[in-house]
Amino acid sequence: MSSEFIGHTSNREGSDIVPATGPIIDKAYIRSHVQAAEAAGIDRLLIGQFAQWPDNNQIAAFVFGQTQRLGALLAHRPGLMAPTLGARQLATLDQFSEGRLWVHIITGGSDSDQARDGDFEDHDTRYARTDEYLSVLKKTWESDEPFDHEGRFYKFKGAFSQVKPYQKPRIPISFGGSSDAAIAVAGKHADIYALWGEPLDGAKETIAKVRAAAIANGRSASDVRFTLAFRTVVAETEHAAWAKAGDILEKVKSQVARSAGGNGEKLPSNAGSVRLREAAKRGKVLDKRLWTEVAEASGAGGNSTALVGTPEQVADAILDYYDAGVSNFLVRGFYPTEDTVTYGRDVVPLVKAGIAEREARKVAAE
Repeated sequence: MSSEFIGHTSNREGSDIVPATGPIIDKAYIRSHVQAAEAAGIDRLLIGQFAQWPDNNQIAAFVFGQTQRLGALLAHRPGLMAPTLGARQLATLDQFSEGRLWVHIITGGSDSDQARDGDFEDHDTRYARTDEYLSVLKKTWESDEPFDHEGRFYKFKGAFSQVKPYQKPRIPISFGGSSDAAIAVAGKHADIYALWGEPLDGAKETIAKVRAAAIANGRSASDVRFTLAFRTVVAETEHAAWAKAGDILEKVKSQVARSAGGNGEKLPSNAGSVRLREAAKRGKVLDKRLWTEVAEASGAGGNSTALVGTPEQVADAILDYYDAGVSNFLVRGFYPTEDTVTYGRDVVPLVKAGIAEREARKVAAE
């Protein structure tokens, strides 16, 4: 099972504890951050999408121009454009980057953020629309002839794209969403399913649901890979790591007191955030070292749980998720560049070594 190690970039520096600074589009920061991530061994970077942020397609194009091999996990919201246009935009990016693109489908993180772009559909209707959107998107990438389509949300006559993805048969589709409606669509369309850093039992439960949904759609359980999104707090000693975590928590609490959250919701209502808040009620530290206090303090508006410890301890905890079926690991830094470099330089090699050891044992046992 191949693995990717993923970081995050935005339009300028900033995080839960680092106040946003610089121009709205800070080219110098983006260049420095993505080149540092690439040098540290990170495979690709998540580039998010929000209604008030700069266009993330253009950020991805800039990232590709500043790096040699680094990929992008590009957030993409169905419903804001026709799937035929989305297919052409993404295929064009994939061509210019020579296959460094994954698209991450976000059906809608919050009603308020969707409304900013004129989308007032309810939760389940949005997922039904995403289902149809992805069907047309994939057909546009793969069809050698013009085609007609008439569905609940979209109608096209003679749809066709001259530009096809660089990757064959198409760009990999990553998918986010934890509700039953989301998992049903993921089972039909997702190549990669992304879940936030839940405890191991919750992650295993979600993996089983997505695999069952894939099988229900005539696919194999192995057709879907899994990404886990979390934070890391790493130091030379465990004591130093927990001291650092305590400082981060105080800064998060201070920031939350002054902010309504990235999606404009004080307490995000999406299923993924609800699951993280429920996990936080079970304890401050779950499993070996999954730290939940930031999720509780912030309302869990994004990947807000963290693995805390030395590089060896954090790598060991990550490998437990690998054993549970997760192959890709996404870290968003509290300190964006510093945490990304530490993750790539100090933690990723240990995880890769652990994965190689596990795979060697499997081969020897066959």
